[in-house]
Amino acid sequence: MSPKVFVLDVDGVLTDGGFYYSSDGKVLKKFGADDNDALSLLRPYLDIVFVTGDKRGYGISNKRIADMHFELNLVSTIKRVDWIKERYSLDEVIYMGDGIFDHYVMREVGYSISTSDGDARAKKYADYITERQGGKRAVAEACLHIMEKFFSPYDESRLPADNINYARDWTV
Repeated sequence: MSPKVFVLDVDGVLTDGGFYYSSDGKVLKKFGADDNDALSLLRPYLDIVFVTGDKRGYGISNKRIADMHFELNLVSTIKRVDWIKERYSLDEVIYMGDGIFDHYVMREVGYSISTSDGDARAKKYADYITERQGGKRAVAEACLHIMEKFFSPYDESRLPADNINYARDWTV
């Protein structure tokens, strides 16, 4: 497999999966630490695409994804395979998910990843299961795994090159 794109579900993967409500409705989501940094390391190798089926929480997720300099796509959880097929060759896709419908995608794409706290069906069809939970550095772990498996392993003995972080969020 020669991957070209990394498609990530947001809720339960980049977040802890919780939705925080007030009497006015959904107001917060909790995103994990280090995931953006690890995505920046992976960005030179793959296109990175985020999807969510959460229409009511789209604004919250979109704000975080935009802050990371990525784009968020609203895609039904049961129509993701079709959506991906319209844009990419399935055998060039790495997909990361955790939900009860994500196994449909995982069975079709070239490589799939589930969080350790993902649904049993997602984990059953995943090629790799993170040790970490969604929203708790699972994406960072997945990025390092992808680099090692498909590209060049992250060299922890050296600082990343200045040009790696396209989001320009690192400070010197």
